[in-house]
Amino acid sequence: MSSSPPSPSPNDPTSETKTSPTVTKKNHNKYRKPKPWDNDTIDHWKQEAWKPEYMNGSLLEESSFATLFPKYRETYLRQTWPLITRSLDSHKISCTLDLLEGSMSVSTTRGTVDPYIILKARDLIKLLARSIPAEQALKVLNDDLQCDVIKIGGLVRNKERFVKRRQRLVGPDGATLKALELLTNCYILVQGNTVAVMGGYKGLKEARNVIVECFKNVHPVYNIKRLMIKRELAKDSKLANVNWERFLPSFTKKNVQTKKPRKVTDKKVYTPFPNAQAKSKVDMQLDSGEYFVNEREREAVKRREKISNAAKNAGERRKVNEKVYEKGFKEVEEVGVGEVEREVE
Repeated sequence: MSSSPPSPSPNDPTSETKTSPTVTKKNHNKYRKPKPWDNDTIDHWKQEAWKPEYMNGSLLEESSFATLFPKYRETYLRQTWPLITRSLDSHKISCTLDLLEGSMSVSTTRGTVDPYIILKARDLIKLLARSIPAEQALKVLNDDLQCDVIKIGGLVRNKERFVKRRQRLVGPDGATLKALELLTNCYILVQGNTVAVMGGYKGLKEARNVIVECFKNVHPVYNIKRLMIKRELAKDSKLANVNWERFLPSFTKKNVQTKKPRKVTDKKVYTPFPNAQAKSKVDMQLDSGEYFVNEREREAVKRREKISNAAKNAGERRKVNEKVYEKGFKEVEEVGVGEVEREVE
C-alpha cells in the first residue's frame, strides 16, 4: 500500500520553500503639510527690519546687562555718554555709567518694543569697553551689523612670540589689517589680548579664521591672498556652482631645520681600567700625618699658617706702596727743578 509524502506546512521551519520579503519605504512627508515659506523665491538668509507693529504689548520682565571698563576709558566715556544715551533712548533702552565702580549697564524699559535690541545694547557697551570709538560702536545697533570679540591672549603661551604675531597681524603701518578690513567688509581693532570685529556674519567668520590662524603661526598674507582670489571668482556667474578649491592656492607648512656645524671631538684612547679615585679629606690627612695630631695642635698649626700668610701679604703690599711713593717723589722733584730753571732764566 503506497502512501504519498506529506506536504510541507507553511509554518514548518524545515520547509524548503522561501518567501521573498517585501520592502516598504517609509513616507516621511506623510503628515507634513506644505508651509507658506516652502518657496524658492524666498531668501531665508535675508534679515528683515523690525517694525513696532510686530509687538502688541510690552515685555513681561526687565533684562539688563553690565560690563566693566578700564580706568583710561573713563574720560572718553564721560564725554561721549550723552551721545550714547540719545541713541539708546530712541530704542527705549536705559543706560547708566557708574564711575565709582567703573561699569556700564543697559536695561529694557516698559516702552521697549524690540526684544532683540537689548542684546545689541550689550554688544555696544562691550565694544565701548574695548576702546572702539563711540561713533563706530553705535553702528552695531543696526540689524545688518554684528560684532565679535576674539580672545587671543591664550592662543600663544610665550609672551614675546605673542607680541610678534600680534604685530604680524597689524602689519607695517597697519597695512595688513587694512587689507583684511577691505576684503571682509569689517571693522577690526586689535587691543591688548582681544580683537574686536564688526561686520556681517560672513565677514566675521572669515576675519576670525584669519586672526586665529595668524596666532597659529600662519602668516595672514596667505589667507588674504585666498580671499582676494575668492573675491574675483565670485564676480563670474559661471563659477557659482563650481568647487573653487582647484583655483585656490594650498600653502603647506614646511619646517626647514638649519644644519648645525658638526663638532669634531678627539677620540679618547680606550682603556679597560677606570679612572683613579680622588682622595678624600681623611686620606689627605693620613698622608700628611695631620690625622694623628690632636685637635689643639691642629688648630695651632692653622693659626701659625694664617699669621705667616698675613705677614707675607703685608710685606708685599708694603713693597708696592713704597714703589708708588718713590715714583711720586721723583715726579715732584722733576717738576720743582723745572720751575727753578725757568725762574733763573
